[in-house]
Amino acid sequence: MGEAKTVVVTGGNRGIGQAVAQLAAAGGHRVVVVSRGAAVDGFAHVTGDLSAARTTRAAAAAIAAACPRVDVLVHNAGIWPSRLARNEDGFEQAWFTNHLAPFLLNHLLEDRVGRVVQVSAGLYVKGAVDPARTPVGDDFHAIRTYAGSKLANVLMLPLFAERWRAAGRTIDAVHPGVIRTGLGDRGGPVGLLLKAVKLTWATPEAGARNVVRLLDDTGGTGRYFVEEREVPIDPAGLDAGLARRLWDDAARVLDVA
Repeated sequence: MGEAKTVVVTGGNRGIGQAVAQLAAAGGHRVVVVSRGAAVDGFAHVTGDLSAARTTRAAAAAIAAACPRVDVLVHNAGIWPSRLARNEDGFEQAWFTNHLAPFLLNHLLEDRVGRVVQVSAGLYVKGAVDPARTPVGDDFHAIRTYAGSKLANVLMLPLFAERWRAAGRTIDAVHPGVIRTGLGDRGGPVGLLLKAVKLTWATPEAGARNVVRLLDDTGGTGRYFVEEREVPIDPAGLDAGLARRLWDDAARVLDVA
């Protein structure tokens, strides 16, 4: 670890997020956990609900009040729904929580953030985004919808990297590995089978190490990592026209510049 930093972790109350918080704190960093639930023992806590624009703005204000400076913002919070649900803004819920909420936090907090680490998923390469249908869930699918939201994260990487380059802010994304968490849990026989399969997957602590390693990484920006290795972004994540469309649409509906 380098010098002590203020590290804000969304969804830091369980799974990979909690393990990231624990490892970062063990390395001497001041950790602030953002979650809807109760505070996690040993960490500063900000109550934050990333399910809608109104609540995400409130979370950003609470983070700003707690942290005059955010050295690293870790976007870890995410959901993988099994059925279509829309939030109070009319967006498909995974699209908002996984994509629009980090996009909005990046804008609202950018004057105090030094670095962003986006927790990604290798499934982004299977994602497909239709700007007219995906945001509202008209093309909802139990797997492709999650993958599409993570593809949107990757498409934003080069745009945020360029936006922040002159100010010295950096952003990278990391697929932490196939990790045993509650993400994507299902009910019924399929859910039982999935739980059995997950027993063979890596622990949250293993995935967290791949995230925490990037807290102090100053080697670049706009990069994508699979566990410990930097890898080229898949062509699906380099569609400049789609990226610009998604950026402009998000900026318009969220009223950010």
